[in-house]
Parts: sequence; structure tokens; C-alpha cells
Amino acid sequence: MESLFPVDPVLPDGFEYFPEYLTPDEEAMLIQAIAQHELHAFMFQGYEAKRKVASFGYDYNFTNRSLTKGKDIPEIFQPLLNRIARQLSIESKYFSELLLTEYPPGAVINWHRDAFPFEVIAGISLLSDCKFRLRPHDKSKQTRRSIISIPVRRRSLYIIQGAARSEWEHSIAPVSTTRYSITLRTLYRKEHSF
Repeated sequence: MESLFPVDPVLPDGFEYFPEYLTPDEEAMLIQAIAQHELHAFMFQGYEAKRKVASFGYDYNFTNRSLTKGKDIPEIFQPLLNRIARQLSIESKYFSELLLTEYPPGAVINWHRDAFPFEVIAGISLLSDCKFRLRPHDKSKQTRRSIISIPVRRRSLYIIQGAARSEWEHSIAPVSTTRYSITLRTLYRKEHSF
């Protein structure tokens, strides 16, 4: 029997969501820090996406599927790395990539799993909210009812690891106003295959 009242979605194992993770002042400082870096159009397999990015640490090339060492992660973001590392009970040195992204109105991220070399993904949402969607990666399990929609609020943190990382894929619905995000990723420390 269906409930008359809304029920929070059951999230996949390994997906965690922390609303109001940042204060408004912390958000403003991070937006100011992002503004100090030049963002460029994101290219995916020859296609220019609507969003702009700047990557630090290790960078994954989608064209030749290779991982290369890029520019060092700017020191201004270290307090954020330290804080999220404590949340994950790891050392901040395990964050191998920091990705800054600007999403103009209408920008979307289609269904995907993050590139294989990366294990844990942590995302901070800034300036506006978005609708984050999850569905099983296994096509035989994909139905309209298998899609989980999560409103990801500005100043929130989400973490994807474990089954949510390996057995699920995610997308972001088109945003109505400009949104920024900071994504942190760790590299796999042991061999996995999925």
C-alpha cells in the first residue's frame, strides 16, 4: 500500500548526503577562490559540453583514456580537503584530483559512472541547487521506478563510494541558474574491475 506522505528515497549503499555542510560565508569564500582560476570548456570525446572546468592533481583524458599528473591542487582549497578527508576517515593526501566546474543555466550531466581510475567521489554544491539522479548501471535493472532523484542543495556535500560508485550511475538534471561545484576524487589503491 502506498503512503499518502512523501518518503525519503532509499539511497544506494555508499551514497551519503550532508545538507548545509558549509556556512554561507564558507560558500562565498570558495566561490571567490574558484573565480581566481581560469575555467575552460569541458571536452568529452570531441564534444564540447556546456559546462566549464579547471582540473588539478591527476587529470583523466577521455579521448585516450589516460591519467596524467597536472597542476598541483591550490593551497586555498586545502582546508576543504582536510575537512572532507576527516568526514571519510582518510588522509587528505589521498585526494588525487580536485575539479572546479561551472554549470550555466541549462547545463546538464548525462548518465555516467566516473572514470575508472578514481574510487571515492566527493562533491560540494555551490551557488544553486540541483537535482541529482541515480540509477542502476546494469541495464536489465533500469526502469523508471529504479531512478532515485535527490535534491542536492547549495552548500551541501555528497559522497559516492562502494556500491553507489561501482553498481550505480548518476546524472544531473539541467540547472535553472548558474551553479558551481568542487569535486574531489581518490585513486583506487588496489585493483578493482567493474
